[in-house]
Formats: sequence, structure tokens, C-alpha cells
Amino acid sequence: MSDGDMLARRAGETTNDAPVLADCDDDGILRLTLNAPKSRNALSEAMMAALATALDDAAGNDAVRVIVIAANGPVFCAGHNLKEMTAARSAPENATDRGRDYFTRVLNQCSSLMASIPAHPKPVIAEVTGTATAAGCQLVASCDLAIAAEAAQFATPGVHIGLFCSTPMVALSRKVAAKHAMEMLLTGDPCPAPRAAEIGLINRAVPDEELSQTVMEMARRIASKSTATVAFGKPAFYRQAERPLVEAYEYAAAVMVDNMLANDAAEGIAAFIEKRPPRWTDS
Repeated sequence: MSDGDMLARRAGETTNDAPVLADCDDDGILRLTLNAPKSRNALSEAMMAALATALDDAAGNDAVRVIVIAANGPVFCAGHNLKEMTAARSAPENATDRGRDYFTRVLNQCSSLMASIPAHPKPVIAEVTGTATAAGCQLVASCDLAIAAEAAQFATPGVHIGLFCSTPMVALSRKVAAKHAMEMLLTGDPCPAPRAAEIGLINRAVPDEELSQTVMEMARRIASKSTATVAFGKPAFYRQAERPLVEAYEYAAAVMVDNMLANDAAEGIAAFIEKRPPRWTDS
């Protein structure tokens, strides 16, 4: 059994009611599919745990080169499972603190999951059908890339129910300009996919019937690159952005020196000079 097969089996590919399904193809593209359409793929504790486990497994799996997060059903992700959270608030064991400890644990679980995506060594692409709201919008914003169907919509609608989308705000405000983020957060209004592309929340909006094909074409282009090179570049992108300009250049220069010393950099430069395709060793 290959590494990809083992990862898929662990994530529950063969179990139709598993919260996350996994399938890794021969190109090294791992599709993680949110699989709770009856609850609008809400981020229950089980869903978040399953997605975190699948991402952790993929991090150390050489068979995985790119990750796509997709969803079954008409809704990509409706955010936190409010029914689960409301039930917990009313549980006898949470009566003393009105659920404070429980809410703290669940929100920290979600924050850890979201932070793990930009920190992940493999590129992560969101394939968005339907709507992505609240923490579902946060999940899209947390991914490195995102492509959506033209009919998809995005929203941070917590303000409608007296719950400002403070944690989704973190990822959202790092992907779109401040005034666009504040408009979504303060109004709670849905943002259609074409508009989401204009403001930088997603890369592009495509006809619904072309979504999966477009995502997979992009994933295969990325998967064809040296994984060692991508592993230099992805973390460097996020880390330099956190630094002042001069420090960012100093940091990026040091990363590029290390990258230049890698085997695939030598091979890639040689292939360019010799006008031939590179032969990556991922080292």
C-alpha cells in the first residue's frame, strides 16, 4: 500500500459518513473533502479534528505535493456548528461558567487548525462551491490559494446574530484590504464570488461546471515543481510579510542563499541554460 493510500484510509476515504474524505492521486494531489452536507459542512469538533489530522498526516507524507480542500453538498462550509455549541452551553457541566471553558477550547481548536494551513509545508488550495460563511470564510482565507464557482458566496454574518466574526476576521484581514474586510464584518452581507476575486479573497471565480477542472489544473502545475523549492518559498512568503521592509529583505536573501545551495536549484538553472526540462529530485 502506498503512502497516499495509507493517508486516504486513515482519513476515512472508504467511510461514507467520515467527516473528511481523503483521496491522493498519482500526481501527488491530495483532495480533502468536507463531508457533512446535512449540517452544511459546519466545523464541528469532529470535523475540525479530522481535518487537522489529515493535514498533519500530509505534512510528513512525501507522496503529497499539493492539497485541495473541497466539500460535498451545496455549501462549502457554514462556519462553526452553532447547534453543537448551543447544546454545550446548556450542558450541566458547563452551567457554572456558562460554557466559557468549552467555548475557549473549541475556538482555540479552530484557531490552531486555521493557523496550521499557512504554516503547512505543502500548498493548500480551497475549491469553493456554494457558500462559505463565518469560520467557513475563514477557512477559505486561510488557504494559500482559492478558486470558487461563480455562484459561490462569502460572508462573515455573525453581526446578524450578535456575534462579531472576530476569529474569521484574523484570516480575512490578512487577505483583503482593511475597508473591504470591515465592510464584510460590519454588514454581514454576502460577497459574490466575482467580487471576492476583485478584493483578493479568492484567486478567481469560474463557471460552476469548470470549478474542479480549473482547481486540478492549477494543482497539477504546482505539483510539477520541485517540492524542495516550494518548501523554501511558502514559509518565506508568510514570514517576510510579518517583518519591516529592510528586515524582510535580509530574511528573504538568507532564504534565497540556502535555496541556491539546494540540488534542485542547481538542476533547474542547468536545465534552463541547456534548454531542457528539469529533472527534480526534491532535494
